[in-house]
Amino acid sequence: MKCRPSWLLNGLLLLLLTAQGPVWSEESAFTFQKNVMIPMRDGVELAANIFLPQGDGPFPAILIRSPYGKSDEKHGDGIKYASAGYAFIIQDCRGKGDSKGVWDPFRYDPQDGYDTQDWISKQSWSNGKIGTMGGSYVGYTQWAPAPFKHPALKAMVPIVPFNNAYEVMYSGGAYQLALSMGWGAMVSGLPLDPSKIKLEEAFKYLPLKTWDDCLGHEIFYLRDWIAHPAYDEYWKQRGIDNRYADIAVPILNIGGWYDIFSKATIEMITRVRQESQAVAIRRNQFVIMGPWDHGVNKEKVGELEFHNAQIDLGDMQFQWFEYWLKGKDTPVKDWPPYYIYVMGINQWRAEYEWPLARTQYTNYYLHSQGKANTRHGDGSLCVTPPQNEKADSFVYDPNNPVPSLGGNNLVGAPAGPYNQQKIEERDDVLVYTSGMLNEPLEVTGPVKLVLYAASTAPDTDFTAKLVDVHPGGKAYNLCEGIIRARNREAGKGASLIEPGRIYQYEIDLWVTSNVFLPGHRIRVEVSSSNFPRFDRNPNSGKEFGTDTELLKATQTIYHNEQYPSHIVLPVIPKS
Repeated sequence: MKCRPSWLLNGLLLLLLTAQGPVWSEESAFTFQKNVMIPMRDGVELAANIFLPQGDGPFPAILIRSPYGKSDEKHGDGIKYASAGYAFIIQDCRGKGDSKGVWDPFRYDPQDGYDTQDWISKQSWSNGKIGTMGGSYVGYTQWAPAPFKHPALKAMVPIVPFNNAYEVMYSGGAYQLALSMGWGAMVSGLPLDPSKIKLEEAFKYLPLKTWDDCLGHEIFYLRDWIAHPAYDEYWKQRGIDNRYADIAVPILNIGGWYDIFSKATIEMITRVRQESQAVAIRRNQFVIMGPWDHGVNKEKVGELEFHNAQIDLGDMQFQWFEYWLKGKDTPVKDWPPYYIYVMGINQWRAEYEWPLARTQYTNYYLHSQGKANTRHGDGSLCVTPPQNEKADSFVYDPNNPVPSLGGNNLVGAPAGPYNQQKIEERDDVLVYTSGMLNEPLEVTGPVKLVLYAASTAPDTDFTAKLVDVHPGGKAYNLCEGIIRARNREAGKGASLIEPGRIYQYEIDLWVTSNVFLPGHRIRVEVSSSNFPRFDRNPNSGKEFGTDTELLKATQTIYHNEQYPSHIVLPVIPKS
């Protein structure tokens, strides 16, 4: 397949929290140093802009390490934090902006982050206390060096962060196509003409291993990501590799239920709270989870309005640094470890563990008489296990994949809650819907679907989506997931399936918090594609990234006494 060498990507939102609470005088004088070259351990120098407060130091420092550009002396956060008595340093990542070296996403940030912290701690204007801030990839540049425990690192505020580059690229063994290729192309620094771009054409380009041919430029790391579909040494160099026990710094993670990194945002903090060898640090890990996508702190997300969803994140971040870097008495000491927005009732709530200790994991079983195709079919959902029921089937055609509509997207498709009724008109989407609820039902926590299925292909995908059906029929997605058949056994390597054989699949739908209100219904969608969020499985069983042809597969979903397919919902009982 061919496409024009064109690309259209909206600039990725660099989530540097601007102050909404305390007001600093922008008239305050500060010293601005442009393109200060900071040496790394291998001799490569990275460029940073530095804002220094007036007056006698030394000062605590705020550090941002970014691949998106470091602005100039008009940088809003630089002015505000310098005016408040902080040295403020914003640095171009290796190979980006004015920094030297080669841009290879994820590869050098662990050591470069540590070396930059070390350099800051040795400057005459530094008091030896460093805080870090920023969002998305800038969240990663905070987490990546954290396990190395530089003694000057005293506080972090990562927004919509991630820590494991492999899990950014692969989910359930399927390739997160739009995120990986879209973002990867955007940050390549190549002259891609936004006036000639056709995303839908580019995402369909095959073979994936030479996807950058579609752009007219070779991007080595895009090819590397395709060449490493398993979690191997390549990826271990590009993340903290489960070193949560080594983290010894207070962290405030901020994310959203519809963000592309929603699961990671809450999971990372939970792991540190459980595993850090610095026992006192465990209780100083915090998460804020709003109803947001990658652009945090707003009330309109997707097609829904979330009342009271905006909070003063700028003030919270400032109070965080005042507490940990200046020792001031701020509200930080009284914060709950998990501050979550519960959708449906649209309320913020404090929680003290994750998953919630009072969770009642409840199986909702798939039912039908063999015709669950589309929302007009006979698929149903309830807590009663199935007996003898006919299986459902559909044809998955990767040449006509189910389009991504809302959900945890970043590029290539809209993010957030969207009415799924159009998607549910497709014959290759199985729809299972509960009866109308008489009482509110809260679902907060991790969600998974246990699916018993067979395919005519040696490899294929199965997808799942949890949906809240409102009175009148509009159906809004909550969370979703995918499993690649060859990667069905986590940690055991890839193995093809036997066509026609029934296998058990566990599909991780990540996390959510939602109250299904009276008059609403719970719905589960099952299919085999969610494109372009995920790449289309060619159904061939060939080596990943090599296919140039797409084959159809017939999928059969079982729900009977022997094979009771069900979704596991983390139900929170009424208090």
